[in-house]
Amino acid sequence: MRYGVVILLAGSAGLLAFTSLAVAIGTDYWYIVDVNKPNRTDRAQLSSHSGLWRINEGLHKAVVVLLPLSLVLLVFGWIFGLVSSLARSPKLLSGVASYLLFCSVFTLSGVCVYISFSHRALEEFERVVSPEDLAYVHASFGWSLVLAWLAYSLEVAAGLLLLLAARTVYLREHRKAAQTV
Repeated sequence: MRYGVVILLAGSAGLLAFTSLAVAIGTDYWYIVDVNKPNRTDRAQLSSHSGLWRINEGLHKAVVVLLPLSLVLLVFGWIFGLVSSLARSPKLLSGVASYLLFCSVFTLSGVCVYISFSHRALEEFERVVSPEDLAYVHASFGWSLVLAWLAYSLEVAAGLLLLLAARTVYLREHRKAAQTV
Protein backbone atom coordinates (compact mmCIF):
# COMPACT_ATOMS: atom_id res chain seq x y z
CA MET A 1 0.00 0.00 0.00
CA ARG A 2 1.19 3.53 -0.69
CA TYR A 3 2.47 5.61 2.21
CA GLY A 4 0.24 8.62 1.54
CA VAL A 5 -2.92 6.51 1.42
CA VAL A 6 -2.06 4.75 4.67
CA ILE A 7 -1.32 8.06 6.41
CA LEU A 8 -4.58 9.58 5.17
CA LEU A 9 -6.52 6.54 6.37
CA ALA A 10 -4.78 6.64 9.76
CA GLY A 11 -5.43 10.37 10.14
CA SER A 12 -9.05 9.95 9.14
CA ALA A 13 -9.50 7.06 11.57
CA GLY A 14 -7.93 9.14 14.34
CA LEU A 15 -10.14 12.12 13.59
CA LEU A 16 -13.27 9.96 13.44
CA ALA A 17 -12.25 8.27 16.71
CA PHE A 18 -11.92 11.66 18.38
CA THR A 19 -15.26 12.86 16.99
CA SER A 20 -17.06 9.64 17.97
CA LEU A 21 -15.67 9.71 21.49
CA ALA A 22 -16.41 13.43 21.92
CA VAL A 23 -20.03 12.93 20.84
CA ALA A 24 -20.36 9.82 23.02
CA ILE A 25 -19.02 11.62 26.08
CA GLY A 26 -21.25 14.63 25.52
CA THR A 27 -24.53 12.79 25.01
CA ASP A 28 -26.95 11.17 27.43
CA TYR A 29 -27.87 7.97 25.63
CA TRP A 30 -25.47 5.51 27.23
CA TYR A 31 -28.20 3.61 29.03
CA ILE A 32 -31.90 3.55 28.21
CA VAL A 33 -34.72 2.38 30.48
CA ASP A 34 -37.99 1.92 28.64
CA VAL A 35 -41.20 1.28 30.62
CA ASN A 36 -44.09 -0.21 28.64
CA LYS A 37 -46.71 -0.67 31.30
CA PRO A 38 -50.14 -1.23 29.70
CA ASN A 39 -52.99 1.17 30.45
CA ARG A 40 -50.57 3.93 31.47
CA THR A 41 -50.65 7.30 29.74
CA ASP A 42 -47.43 8.52 31.38
CA ARG A 43 -45.06 5.92 29.81
CA ALA A 44 -42.72 8.62 28.56
CA GLN A 45 -42.40 10.00 32.08
CA LEU A 46 -41.48 6.57 33.44
CA SER A 47 -38.89 5.90 30.74
CA SER A 48 -35.46 7.49 30.96
CA HIS A 49 -31.98 7.61 29.52
CA SER A 50 -28.69 8.46 31.14
CA GLY A 51 -25.20 9.55 30.24
CA LEU A 52 -21.88 9.98 31.96
CA TRP A 53 -22.65 13.25 33.69
CA ARG A 54 -25.96 12.55 35.40
CA ILE A 55 -24.80 10.03 37.99
CA ASN A 56 -21.44 10.32 39.67
CA GLU A 57 -20.91 7.58 42.21
CA GLY A 58 -18.80 4.47 42.71
CA LEU A 59 -17.43 2.91 39.53
CA HIS A 60 -19.02 5.68 37.52
CA LYS A 61 -16.29 8.13 38.62
CA ALA A 62 -13.70 5.96 36.85
CA VAL A 63 -15.63 6.22 33.58
CA VAL A 64 -15.94 9.98 33.90
CA VAL A 65 -12.14 10.16 34.26
CA LEU A 66 -11.00 7.50 31.76
CA LEU A 67 -13.02 8.54 28.72
CA PRO A 68 -12.24 12.28 28.78
CA LEU A 69 -8.59 11.42 29.46
CA SER A 70 -8.62 9.20 26.39
CA LEU A 71 -10.12 12.08 24.41
CA VAL A 72 -7.33 14.44 25.47
CA LEU A 73 -4.68 11.82 24.71
CA LEU A 74 -6.16 11.39 21.23
CA VAL A 75 -5.59 15.07 20.50
CA PHE A 76 -1.89 14.68 21.29
CA GLY A 77 -1.77 11.44 19.30
CA TRP A 78 -3.19 13.21 16.27
CA ILE A 79 -0.59 16.00 16.59
CA PHE A 80 2.27 13.53 17.06
CA GLY A 81 0.97 11.46 14.17
CA LEU A 82 0.96 14.49 11.87
CA VAL A 83 4.53 15.39 12.82
CA SER A 84 5.82 11.82 12.47
CA SER A 85 4.08 11.35 9.12
CA LEU A 86 5.72 14.52 7.78
CA ALA A 87 9.10 13.34 9.09
CA ARG A 88 8.58 9.88 7.54
CA SER A 89 10.47 8.33 10.41
CA PRO A 90 9.71 4.64 11.02
CA LYS A 91 10.67 5.01 14.69
CA LEU A 92 8.42 8.03 15.23
CA LEU A 93 5.55 6.40 13.35
CA SER A 94 5.93 3.24 15.42
CA GLY A 95 6.04 5.29 18.60
CA VAL A 96 2.86 7.18 17.72
CA ALA A 97 1.18 3.93 16.72
CA SER A 98 2.05 2.47 20.12
CA TYR A 99 0.80 5.65 21.77
CA LEU A 100 -2.56 5.40 19.98
CA LEU A 101 -2.88 1.74 20.92
CA PHE A 102 -2.17 2.79 24.51
CA CYS A 103 -4.91 5.45 24.24
CA SER A 104 -7.33 2.81 23.04
CA VAL A 105 -6.77 0.94 26.31
CA PHE A 106 -8.17 3.95 28.19
CA THR A 107 -11.23 4.03 25.97
CA LEU A 108 -11.74 0.28 26.28
CA SER A 109 -11.29 0.45 30.05
CA GLY A 110 -13.78 3.29 30.36
CA VAL A 111 -16.37 1.44 28.30
CA CYS A 112 -15.88 -1.81 30.24
CA VAL A 113 -16.14 -0.04 33.57
CA TYR A 114 -19.32 1.70 32.41
CA ILE A 115 -20.84 -1.64 31.38
CA SER A 116 -19.91 -3.12 34.75
CA PHE A 117 -21.38 -0.11 36.54
CA SER A 118 -24.60 -0.42 34.53
CA HIS A 119 -24.96 -4.09 35.37
CA ARG A 120 -24.55 -3.33 39.07
CA ALA A 121 -27.08 -0.49 38.85
CA LEU A 122 -29.54 -2.83 37.10
CA GLU A 123 -29.08 -5.45 39.83
CA GLU A 124 -29.81 -2.80 42.45
CA PHE A 125 -32.87 -1.66 40.48
CA GLU A 126 -34.13 -5.24 40.28
CA ARG A 127 -33.90 -5.54 44.07
CA VAL A 128 -35.97 -2.39 44.58
CA VAL A 129 -38.69 -2.90 41.96
CA SER A 130 -41.34 -5.59 42.33
CA PRO A 131 -41.18 -8.52 39.87
CA GLU A 132 -44.61 -7.55 38.49
CA ASP A 133 -43.43 -4.04 37.61
CA LEU A 134 -40.06 -5.33 36.41
CA ALA A 135 -41.81 -7.30 33.66
CA TYR A 136 -42.66 -3.98 31.94
CA VAL A 137 -39.15 -2.54 32.15
CA HIS A 138 -36.65 -2.94 29.33
CA ALA A 139 -33.12 -1.68 29.93
CA SER A 140 -30.53 -1.46 27.17
CA PHE A 141 -27.39 0.34 26.18
CA GLY A 142 -27.84 3.29 23.86
CA TRP A 143 -26.18 4.79 20.85
CA SER A 144 -23.70 6.83 22.92
CA LEU A 145 -22.09 3.58 24.04
CA VAL A 146 -22.02 2.38 20.42
CA LEU A 147 -20.11 5.56 19.50
CA ALA A 148 -17.61 4.87 22.29
CA TRP A 149 -17.07 1.35 20.92
CA LEU A 150 -16.65 2.81 17.44
CA ALA A 151 -14.08 5.28 18.81
CA TYR A 152 -12.14 2.41 20.38
CA SER A 153 -12.16 0.47 17.10
CA LEU A 154 -11.02 3.52 15.15
CA GLU A 155 -8.21 4.20 17.64
CA VAL A 156 -6.94 0.66 17.15
CA ALA A 157 -7.29 0.99 13.37
CA ALA A 158 -5.34 4.28 13.39
CA GLY A 159 -2.57 2.69 15.45
CA LEU A 160 -2.34 -0.33 13.17
CA LEU A 161 -2.34 1.86 10.06
CA LEU A 162 0.53 3.91 11.49
CA LEU A 163 2.42 0.68 12.12
CA LEU A 164 1.82 -0.22 8.46
CA ALA A 165 3.07 3.23 7.43
CA ALA A 166 6.19 2.74 9.56
CA ARG A 167 6.79 -0.63 7.93
CA THR A 168 6.31 0.90 4.48
CA VAL A 169 8.89 3.64 5.15
CA TYR A 170 11.30 1.13 6.69
CA LEU A 171 11.11 -1.20 3.68
CA ARG A 172 11.46 1.70 1.23
CA GLU A 173 14.61 2.93 3.02
CA HIS A 174 16.15 -0.55 2.98
CA ARG A 175 15.38 -1.00 -0.72
CA LYS A 176 17.06 2.34 -1.48
CA ALA A 177 20.07 1.38 0.64
CA ALA A 178 20.35 -1.98 -1.15
CA GLN A 179 20.21 -0.31 -4.56
CA THR A 180 23.03 2.10 -3.72
CA VAL A 181 25.38 -0.69 -2.69
